[in-house]
Amino acid sequence: MDVTAQAAKAGVFKMLHEREGLFIIPNPWDAGSATILEHLGFEALATTSAGLAFSLGRADGVAAVSREETLDNARMIVNASCLPVAADLENGFDQRPEACAETILMAAGVGLAGASIEDTSADPAKPVLPFGLAVERVKAAVEAARSLSFPFTFTARAENLIYGRPDLKDTIKRLEAFADAGADVLFAPGLKNLAEVEAVVKAVAPKPVNVLLGGNHPELSVLRLRDLGVKRISLGSSLARTAYHAFFRAAQEVSGNNSFTFAQEVMPYGEMNDLFKKKK
Repeated sequence: MDVTAQAAKAGVFKMLHEREGLFIIPNPWDAGSATILEHLGFEALATTSAGLAFSLGRADGVAAVSREETLDNARMIVNASCLPVAADLENGFDQRPEACAETILMAAGVGLAGASIEDTSADPAKPVLPFGLAVERVKAAVEAARSLSFPFTFTARAENLIYGRPDLKDTIKRLEAFADAGADVLFAPGLKNLAEVEAVVKAVAPKPVNVLLGGNHPELSVLRLRDLGVKRISLGSSLARTAYHAFFRAAQEVSGNNSFTFAQEVMPYGEMNDLFKKKK
């Protein structure tokens, strides 16, 4: 990607985190879904590791997708859209801080405007990294991001809550340390109510907070999160799972009932084809 164009996208992405109010950053899993999301008027995109894993016929959360595959997918999404794109880089694909820094530089090299790295180990027995190592990894990633010639937005993720460690106190401690280490955005997937969200927002203020929606937590509405000062809402794999759910049900109908009623509700071929013809 042209460096000037990438810098412009990165500047737009940074601005979205600095203006008043919140914005929604949906998660495409391929170039086609990115094209649709841009068509619908979203202002930025973020990749989904789970959505990518599913599209490759693999399970998420077991280090089944390589760094190269992740960045190749991110490059295709970047090239399919005029929007700023951030990447879900899982745990940086290596526990060493210097490897996290390398991953950030490689992510910038495929045209991304930002990325996230989480504090997980890929070890089911000890899924979350020790506190000190987690902080050192964030410091290394931040240093790499700051070495670039444009404002690469780095998001640090604390993963306790979705890895069977419902320890909000430790999660906040990690997010505070990540903020002090220079992370631009803080993210703890698995926050399940407004009180938890409010505690995180207050702990890391004035740094922006990303909250994941898409699960069964009706209390976490867009308006309520906005009022608490949340800056960014992401959807994770929920759009990918929605698409695969519809595919599964349609194929199940055909295989089980020899019927095709699903086709009565699909987007017409011409409308879908025209959408991609208009791709920038």
